[in-house]
Amino acid sequence: MSKLRLGAVLDEKPVKLTVDLPAAIHRDLLAYAEVLGRETGQAIEPTKLVAPMLARFMATDRAFAKERRTANRNEATSGASK
Repeated sequence: MSKLRLGAVLDEKPVKLTVDLPAAIHRDLLAYAEVLGRETGQAIEPTKLVAPMLARFMATDRAFAKERRTANRNEATSGASK
């Protein structure tokens, strides 16, 4: 069995976002949902994969994490001096 980067998809209250995807990415998203569905034994709606995929991408982007930590530190410092 393959080891996909995404696990179970949480069902949280969504925020509506409309995006246009290139056809090739949409086909890959459908294929990923099919593979994940076979692996987990549950039907997966492809649109439900977008948020966890983005979250995983951002969580593993070291440059983003560094910038976010810096911004949080700066925000905490400027908030403390008020």
